[in-house]
Amino acid sequence: MTSDLFIQNLFNALTVGSLYALIAIGYSMVYGILRFINFAHGDIFMVGAYFIFFAAAHLPWPLAAAVAIGGASLMGIIVDRVAYRPLREAPRISALISAIGVSFLLENLGLVVFTGLPRPAVQPQWMVDPITLGSIRILPLSFLVPAVTAILVLGLLWIVYRTRPGLAMRSISRDIETTRLMGVSIDRIIAMTFGLGSALAAAAGIMWAIRYPQIHPFIGVMPGFKAFIAAVVGGIGSIHGAVLGGVLLGTVEIMAVAFYPSMSGYRDAFAFVLLIVILLFKPTGLMGEKLEDKI
Repeated sequence: MTSDLFIQNLFNALTVGSLYALIAIGYSMVYGILRFINFAHGDIFMVGAYFIFFAAAHLPWPLAAAVAIGGASLMGIIVDRVAYRPLREAPRISALISAIGVSFLLENLGLVVFTGLPRPAVQPQWMVDPITLGSIRILPLSFLVPAVTAILVLGLLWIVYRTRPGLAMRSISRDIETTRLMGVSIDRIIAMTFGLGSALAAAAGIMWAIRYPQIHPFIGVMPGFKAFIAAVVGGIGSIHGAVLGGVLLGTVEIMAVAFYPSMSGYRDAFAFVLLIVILLFKPTGLMGEKLEDKI
């Protein structure tokens, strides 16, 4: 592989990895607080992509993106309120089954409302006009995605570590009952967690739709699975781990195909191989810590 091709694939890897990281953060945040996997999270990613599709038809693109992120965030809060809050005191398996049911509901509701026909995503021209650097052609999106991801992650870390709701989130992740006794509105903080995670997933869905400009009701299934793998690889429950896992997964996936083009048909399998290898040597993930189960 030439150095130019390596650099081009490195940008592709960082772009895809950043998108996985944004989705993986939502899995980690919910697991860190409630100790269950929100399998409907990948479908919030899909909702964000559809919201930008319809909003961009009537609004300037930046405003449409803001509306899509806000709408998906509200959707995440509604999912928590309807499907998960009534099961707070139930065994965790009940919430897990509910999450799977919500995932199927959103996907099939998408089929009914939007039909199964792929729709072309709106691509702002300045994002898809290649930039030529010598013999390398790179899309502006390859610079934009990592930059937006970094800004969103830094903003999230500021909320988590520098604000009172963030302090409450960290307290709930350690001891939910003691936090409740201290007068913290547990349901409000959990709803905020779902809203933030869903907003990040929607941002990833918007940028994914620009990079791969076809939207359909199952667009979030495979990215959702891979982002979950990224969260586990990095250490589920850790925001930093989710980012590391996403970038690592994107790098392995793109570089493996770049070095071994004949293996391109097995691209999705690389994610699962990475998961198995990491868990064999570090069951808690690269940056994870052992978390006590909540009853």
